[in-house]
Amino acid sequence: MIRWIRQQLGFDPPHQSDTRTVYIANKFPQHGHYIPQRFADNRIISSKYTIWNFIPKNLFEQFRRIANFYFLIIFLVQLMIDTPTSPITSGLPLFFVITVTAIKQGYEDWLRHKADNEVNGAPVFVVRSGSLVQTRSKNIRVGDIVRVAKDETFPADLVLLSSDRAEGTCHITTASLDGETNLKTHYAVPETAVSQSVSRLESLQAVVECQQLFIFYLFVCLFIFLVIPFRPLGSENLLLRGARLKNTKEIFGVAVYTGMESKMALNYKCKSQKRSAVEKSMNTFLIIYLGILLFEAILSTILKYAWQAENKWDEPFYNQKTDQERNSSQILKFISDFLAFLVLYNFIIPISLYVTVELQKFLGSFFIGWDLDLYHEESDQKAQVNTSDLNEELGQVEYVFTDKTGTLTENEMQFRECSINGIKYQEINGKLVPEGMTEDSPDGSVPCLNGEEELFLKAVSLCHTVQISYDQTDGPGDPFSHANGFSPQMEYYASSPDEKALVEATKSPQALRERYLMTFCLSLGEKVLFTKGAESAVLPYTTSGEIDKTRVHVDEFALKGLRTLVVACRHFSADEYQEVDRRLHEARTALQQREERLVEVFNFIEKDLELLGATGVEDKLQDKVQETIESLRLAGIKVWVLTGDKHETAVSVSLSCGHFHRTMNILELVQQKSDRECAEQLHRCDVCLCLCRIKEDHVIQHGLVVDGASLSLALREHEKLFMEVCKNCSAVLCCRMAPLQKAKVVRLLKTSPEKPITLAIGDGANDVSMIQEAHVGIMGKEGRQAVRNSDYAIARFKFLAKLLLVHGHFYYIRIATLVQYFFYKNVCFITPQFLYQFFCLFSQQTLYDSVYLTLYNICFTSLPILVYSLFEQLVHPHVLQSKPALYRDISKNSLLSFKTFLYWTFLGFCHAFVFFFGSYILMGEDTTLMGNGQVSVSPASLPSSLLFSYSRSCVSVAGLLLC
Repeated sequence: MIRWIRQQLGFDPPHQSDTRTVYIANKFPQHGHYIPQRFADNRIISSKYTIWNFIPKNLFEQFRRIANFYFLIIFLVQLMIDTPTSPITSGLPLFFVITVTAIKQGYEDWLRHKADNEVNGAPVFVVRSGSLVQTRSKNIRVGDIVRVAKDETFPADLVLLSSDRAEGTCHITTASLDGETNLKTHYAVPETAVSQSVSRLESLQAVVECQQLFIFYLFVCLFIFLVIPFRPLGSENLLLRGARLKNTKEIFGVAVYTGMESKMALNYKCKSQKRSAVEKSMNTFLIIYLGILLFEAILSTILKYAWQAENKWDEPFYNQKTDQERNSSQILKFISDFLAFLVLYNFIIPISLYVTVELQKFLGSFFIGWDLDLYHEESDQKAQVNTSDLNEELGQVEYVFTDKTGTLTENEMQFRECSINGIKYQEINGKLVPEGMTEDSPDGSVPCLNGEEELFLKAVSLCHTVQISYDQTDGPGDPFSHANGFSPQMEYYASSPDEKALVEATKSPQALRERYLMTFCLSLGEKVLFTKGAESAVLPYTTSGEIDKTRVHVDEFALKGLRTLVVACRHFSADEYQEVDRRLHEARTALQQREERLVEVFNFIEKDLELLGATGVEDKLQDKVQETIESLRLAGIKVWVLTGDKHETAVSVSLSCGHFHRTMNILELVQQKSDRECAEQLHRCDVCLCLCRIKEDHVIQHGLVVDGASLSLALREHEKLFMEVCKNCSAVLCCRMAPLQKAKVVRLLKTSPEKPITLAIGDGANDVSMIQEAHVGIMGKEGRQAVRNSDYAIARFKFLAKLLLVHGHFYYIRIATLVQYFFYKNVCFITPQFLYQFFCLFSQQTLYDSVYLTLYNICFTSLPILVYSLFEQLVHPHVLQSKPALYRDISKNSLLSFKTFLYWTFLGFCHAFVFFFGSYILMGEDTTLMGNGQVSVSPASLPSSLLFSYSRSCVSVAGLLLC
């Protein structure tokens, strides 16, 4: 406990070197003066507060708000000087607001504590003292050997020591980390792969030497044995915390990173606080009203002294000053009077505005989850709100950035065509048929494969990461011993849906058996390298094969909207293979610059390739994608598609989903090689757009296609021109985009001079940076990492239309009305107080009762507008969906513009004058005030000593009207 306290205070840092030395099973050297390194425990802490720091930390955060800090100052002033109102009038509303907010934030943090306790208290098994003991996850120490069973999550970052598989491998899923549901294969340390018993693991004499913190994707590690040479390890040997063990009975691993030093905890990206346009407007309005408050206080103070400067205004006997007061400093008196007027008028600032807005957003967010139109029955997923602070931003979106695969499409691939040695084949009823032929050969037999075709099929069968999962088979045995060669529980997992589609296309029992035999034959015969990838990554390194014909076929596949992969190979002689093996071993065992050395070796290997062919896989569009994009366009929202697919495939999908129209003039900025070429092409695009504007041709719309390489050149020196071209286009398609480029495009547009509101929607880990960068982020089909980093989550792209056009419309109108009404009602409330000072000789007398001052903001006028802002529907939802153009009426923050704000403020002042002087005139001469027949006298005949009571009675009518 003392050590932990010292670490928390910073006096005892957990580690002090650049590398960490982990002793297996914590068997430290027994000789010398060895001091073991200190590491963090295995507790995960996502909570914000503790019992000890909740009150001071929460108060500090709340008083960072301008309104709360302002009322705190007013409350302190009321305590220090003699003010016309009681400190309760400011203190009680402030206490109410602070308490409600603290309860809300405390409850949310309690939920985080609860989730942390479930994770930290989860039961785990570790090897200690020669036996397998059960403990809690938080008790795992660096160096402990941990046992993980099938379908369990890894409690820490582990180096895989052994598994129940003979080859020492295991399969994991990282869906909770990056949204990918495919199986990934990891490998045990070869020297320990056979150590599957607790006794053998306990007897290990070894040390793991690795980097101190695993922040990046590269894991550099050495497994050092005390009796044999060291073994280099990489990311394929590391099991990350949060991943789940699949298709493997059990594994043993040594903990190298624990708790807040695990990869999952270190890579928690702290999302920047997104502030809505409404919140920014609120802060601006508060500053303006603060200026009005200071003006009224200063003016009243000056008029008081100007009024009292005339001798005819003798002080009444009950308000005469003492000698000490007469002889006190005039400056101090002026400051005291100014502060008194400041307290008197301070209710022009709506103290309950923030808490009412927070309640409205919090309660209003439930309507999204309750909407059955946003519920996807097939996946049993409803819409999810992660950030209620941005509800109103859904009604202000001007640009939508969307991923293609899995967002616009189903991300469920089906093999359709391929090209082998320059000959195109099609898939017909499960058979591969050359183009121009039917599925049945003349003699009813399947033609024999030539060498090129056989090598292509070998590459497709071997060069992938597909794994087969069985529900019943846990022990050793032939996986194809089931009836007819198949198990009905067989499932395929792959690192990409393309690979899964290719393997499923050849999933006959014979093909799967042959796959294992071919692997065996290749390992005994010649050495062949198989590779596949995008044509831009593979074709430049090919030197033989039907390159031109295959390139034409790839373009044809892409024009049909198919996803393409190019397949190639390279044959190694015995000497070449030995040279490659030597270089790889040297690069993998390097502790310094390992990644750079590996890249250099891979570049040496992946050259002089022989082109085998290409594949075409279809990814179907989701339901109602075209109708949704058209509705967004009619609503004035521009849609940009950001995808990693090649140019032709992306354009074909854009045309099929309605993002591009057939009549649209498509401008291209692709395959630019230099800054000069890029600049010339941008100028040509700009000239084309300018000519259309000069001719006033509003019929022809323009679309822009840009690839990742050209985008990098355009943003290097021609950013302004590029953005000008983009903004003048109706639709923009960015292809061959890296994840960071997606985020850069979003950031570039949202920081432009117009400051448009942006929305990004994606479904995978590669879309997280784009989602976080936009003003509003939405998760599409899948991906838990994307869910955590998104503000809203919907199951299908088609739900985006109602989310924006209906919910966004309602949220914005409701919150805008709430904010404007708060400022309006406070002007109506406090202006009579200011006008009353002219009738009481600026004696700082209050017009309202203290209870009325206290409850006006937090009760009388907050609850009605809160109910209104939750249920009001000015237009029926069906009308908003059928007429998307209504979305344009609230764009550009129109209901909270400065002009609208001045209108509400002017209206408040007008109504305040009507309330005050209307009541004054209504209660004029010869007006019966009492039920017993007593008649009030004219205000002009009232002495100043009685005018106060009279005016309070008059303006009470105004207060009742406001309620």
